[in-house]
Amino acid sequence: MAETKPTAAVKATSVQPKKSSNAISWIAPIVCIIAGYCIWRFILGSDDGFKTPDKSGGFWPKHHGPKDALHGIYEGGIIVPLLIGMLLMVIVFSIERFLTIRKALGNGSIADFIRKVQYHLANRNVDAALSECDRQRGSVGNVMKAGLRRYKEMISEGGLSTDQKVIAIQKEVEEATALELPMLSKNLVFLSTITSVGTLVALLGTVLGMIRSFAALGESGGGSDSSALAVGISEALYNTALGIGTSALALIMYNIFTTKIDSITYGIDESGFTLTQSFASQYK
Repeated sequence: MAETKPTAAVKATSVQPKKSSNAISWIAPIVCIIAGYCIWRFILGSDDGFKTPDKSGGFWPKHHGPKDALHGIYEGGIIVPLLIGMLLMVIVFSIERFLTIRKALGNGSIADFIRKVQYHLANRNVDAALSECDRQRGSVGNVMKAGLRRYKEMISEGGLSTDQKVIAIQKEVEEATALELPMLSKNLVFLSTITSVGTLVALLGTVLGMIRSFAALGESGGGSDSSALAVGISEALYNTALGIGTSALALIMYNIFTTKIDSITYGIDESGFTLTQSFASQYK
């Protein structure tokens, strides 16, 4: 009976899952909606901003005669606080994504970093390549560092073939990538959702404003109540303007962030290719 040659087992991945809290994803929308109502009710709807304020107050005071355009936004109706809250959400999640992606980009150019690592690997100086990863301090550097650690282990591993070693390095890079990429795209769903929902909410406010306009026109018999008609039209237009502005800002920020993430993803893919090709050529 022929003897089978034992094959050395590949060590488990050294990449550890990142611990991160995503409390902002459910706290921020609630806080933004509440803040949107407070801005609409107490700033845009302050008594001193109207010629005929509703002194009784309440959830939705019926003020009339805004003294300026800012207080005129209050006449946009109860949909306005929701639109303001969505605008605040766009701002909050844009800042949060900017800080996260800025950290993920790391220090310096990704292309320059990969070229430096390629140079060190060509000279078989893995420690210098690891030092470059420590200086880069971004997602590409993190993935490259995980791959380089396995790369270094495979150099001295005698129980595996070159192809098995390359597969082990590639697997390490893939596992590190799987932990890095979700952190980059997290919370972008809010921006993409607001891009479309903001316009629909604005359309709802526009329709309610036009209903109010035609109701006022019908009550006046097509004649004299121009004030109520104007309020209904302004309600429609304020909602339209706020909704379009919010959706446009969300779309712009979403495209900016996805472009940045694509550049990081490309750098990560190039890192994995660099490691496997270098090892296959240097340690046949």
